[in-house]
Amino acid sequence: MSRDVLNILDIAGQLADLKDVDYRNTLAIAVLIELLIEKGLFTRQEFMKKSREMESASLAEIILKRRSEIQSQRQM
Repeated sequence: MSRDVLNILDIAGQLADLKDVDYRNTLAIAVLIELLIEKGLFTRQEFMKKSREMESASLAEIILKRRSEIQSQRQM
């Protein structure tokens, strides 16, 4: 086999591995969310509201908001 074919096969294998890892991570997150909802730590509606908020916010905004919340908690 040529080196190009081996490289393509290697990349295809790596992509398959990444898909498996992505699936397992997504499943783990979904399970955690369901358990937290079942235990009453938050509702599905609260989760969806926060998801929409975070989706519309930039990463920088999320970090700044979280830092502000931490500072407020420390001052209490």
